[in-house]
Amino acid sequence: MDILRLGPIGQEIPVVHSKDTYYDLRPLTADIDGRFFADGGIEKVEAALNAGELTVLAGAEDMRIGAPVARPSSVVCVGMNYAAHAREAGAEPPMAPVVFLKMPSTIVGPHDPIELPPNATKADWEVELGLVIGAPTFRVASPEEALGHVAGYVLANDLSERRLQIEESGGQWSKGKNLPGFTPLGPVLKPAAEVDPSSLGIRSWVNGEIRQESTTTDLIFSVGDIIHQLSQAMAFEPGDVVLTGTPQGVGLSGRFPYLADGDVVEIEIDGLGRHRQVVAVTD
Repeated sequence: MDILRLGPIGQEIPVVHSKDTYYDLRPLTADIDGRFFADGGIEKVEAALNAGELTVLAGAEDMRIGAPVARPSSVVCVGMNYAAHAREAGAEPPMAPVVFLKMPSTIVGPHDPIELPPNATKADWEVELGLVIGAPTFRVASPEEALGHVAGYVLANDLSERRLQIEESGGQWSKGKNLPGFTPLGPVLKPAAEVDPSSLGIRSWVNGEIRQESTTTDLIFSVGDIIHQLSQAMAFEPGDVVLTGTPQGVGLSGRFPYLADGDVVEIEIDGLGRHRQVVAVTD
């Protein structure tokens, strides 16, 4: 089954998609948020589906697809987590996860436009495997235990503005990572029990030309490693989003131009769906 949020921005409806049918989740939850995950929401949805208790959502196929998670308390990102990407950025593979944060205001739907201000001259794409935390997570004992704290997985584009990130950064990355709309998520949240995060194909295209093509077997730090290590210093809450890094093939490599007005960015991960975003430079 797939968890989605459908409808206009700010008015999304929680939905489950199963066997080619969309079901309305509003009798179970107001939204797909931290409270939903803390209350065992995924298990409750599965039980309601199996019992035939959910109502079909009419017109779901024509609705806008929003981010499958509503405004998490934090978006925690791991950088340089594919060795080839670290090399193309001129860095050695890290000995421990490199961490930065993104604001909840960066999260948008998977097909919403990428709106760039005129000074965003080095906007870059980054396809990533994202995960959503399902339970309070602090100082977990092992990577294996850490995997039990993952509610599900999402496809993410960790958009970056490299001039702000590197040239005007003040020594940190956040400035170039936090423009509004810089974390498209979706289209679905796939429950953790249905995903093997260790072996997923991951790809991106710009204007129909392949840019990134790899698999999560090349992650330096696995999903379990990331949550285990970060939880020694960070307390995650249900609904928090963690992005696990991007493979080689981004604009920062110097092999491709940065994004420009009218460009079309597409990304996908096996089993998690596909994004299509059109770049629009705004005044």
